Amino acid sequence: MAISSSVVFIFTTLLFLSGYVLQQQTVRSLQAAIKPQPAVVQPPPSPVLAKHFGTPPGHSFFDKYLASNRPKGGWAKVAYVQLLREHLHVCNAVMLFAVLEEQESLAQRVILYPKEWDEKKEAPGKGRLDLNPQVETSKRLLREAAKRYRVMLQPIKPMVKIGDESVFPLAGLLSLSGYNRVIYLPPSGLILDTSGLDHLFTLPMESTMLGISAGSEDETHTPSIVLMRPSKESFKETLSSLPADKYSEEEFLSKIPLLPDLPEDQIHVLAKTSGLRDEDDAFDADKFMDGTSYVHISDPDILGPEFDAPRQLLASVRPKKSEPKKAWQDIYERYRQQRMDVCGLDLEPTPNLLKDMAGTPGQEISS
Repeated sequence: MAISSSVVFIFTTLLFLSGYVLQQQTVRSLQAAIKPQPAVVQPPPSPVLAKHFGTPPGHSFFDKYLASNRPKGGWAKVAYVQLLREHLHVCNAVMLFAVLEEQESLAQRVILYPKEWDEKKEAPGKGRLDLNPQVETSKRLLREAAKRYRVMLQPIKPMVKIGDESVFPLAGLLSLSGYNRVIYLPPSGLILDTSGLDHLFTLPMESTMLGISAGSEDETHTPSIVLMRPSKESFKETLSSLPADKYSEEEFLSKIPLLPDLPEDQIHVLAKTSGLRDEDDAFDADKFMDGTSYVHISDPDILGPEFDAPRQLLASVRPKKSEPKKAWQDIYERYRQQRMDVCGLDLEPTPNLLKDMAGTPGQEISS
């Protein structure tokens, strides 16, 4: 009888203790749920743009060792580089890298931009920061490029004084000696297919710089794609050859030797909108859009695809034949739509000089 009472007492005690423990755990959980959480104070954003976010492309085991047609040194040693000097061209650079990311190009991506965009400036006599809308928009777009499209951002300062002007010349890209080859795409343009452009990293290249040009026969053939082999030696040599009185990027580009002939499978790597006016009735707009890698958007009398040009001006510049006109309009419309989708920007207002030519400005290009 005593043993039975002891067993009952022990089990009763254990049951009580287990119930007590469960009760305390429940009470603590309720207290934690009811207790107000302290507000998390977010640190203010740094005015200096981060150099990159995430893992750059071209660094995985597959990228390094298994990808076909690998450039010398691998994909980590080649890069698309955009040199920015004006706020107008920031969106174009981000648009290019958005397509490179979407189509999974393995090459690195770099944007060089003026360091002064990072600097804080106080409004005169007001004791507060002077926020320039253009600068703030550019910084927003650059942050998006770094975060979403794995672009490395590098602020730059003028590196040479030519005449009365301090500039960072295009030759400065030769100082990026960490890469075996870089590709620069003068603004503005659209990438339609990255594979053709990526293949340019694998082409034999003996000279320091090489250009690829496309356009109408009556135009000066400045390159629409520039390939460079950076090195300290070539950088110093090219920099020392720049004129001492005045720097012209157009003149510098015109002196870059052009690739005489592309390989058969690379003929359609580049096109220029101005060249569409020379196409004949055999031209197929759909095949053109599907088979071209990069389109340099440049036409006489139009400042650029970033501007909302008058309809009358567009009608006078675009090709007259049906299929080339269809391709031309598609390119400009794609640029407008991509500018909105990627950058959240509408077309820029056209300067009065062009608006005075008459015609009602429009968002879309109609037939």
